[in-house]
Amino acid sequence: MDRVALLEALKLETETAVADLLLPVEMQENENDKPRDRPAKVFCMRVPNSRAANRNAPYVLHQFITGADEQKEGEMDTSTAVVRSIFVVYNEKNEEAGGLALLGLMERLRIHLLRKVIIDGKFELDKKAKVECMAYPDDTTPYYAGEMITTWKLPAVEREVTRYL
Repeated sequence: MDRVALLEALKLETETAVADLLLPVEMQENENDKPRDRPAKVFCMRVPNSRAANRNAPYVLHQFITGADEQKEGEMDTSTAVVRSIFVVYNEKNEEAGGLALLGLMERLRIHLLRKVIIDGKFELDKKAKVECMAYPDDTTPYYAGEMITTWKLPAVEREVTRYL
């Protein structure tokens, strides 16, 4: 299984985990009829328009960072992927509420993944590698951001072996 499939599975799991968590949305010009709160959007690798990334808030962005394929002597092949998940929320009225909304969004996904461990029946969260979270300390009010780093075990790529007689 490839790493693209991992990101797609992680996107679906994230959408499920945060579906009922409604967060504030920044109103844009000529958008008076749009709802003020909605669940976080979920993207893989990049937001659709990086120049206007904050306009997508709230959102979660899953990015493949590194991967490794290895076979130790006497053991089965292993394949892993490290994923960084970036969380961005918006709150123009209250900095404390914005920070807590960020933490709430991050916790919703963290707890969901730790409970489930295996997603799409084939990608396993590597709890030995840790699940690391941090809220960015920068003052970017009214936007609040943080990230989570997870390591995933993937099914190893099966080799094609030709036997010579």
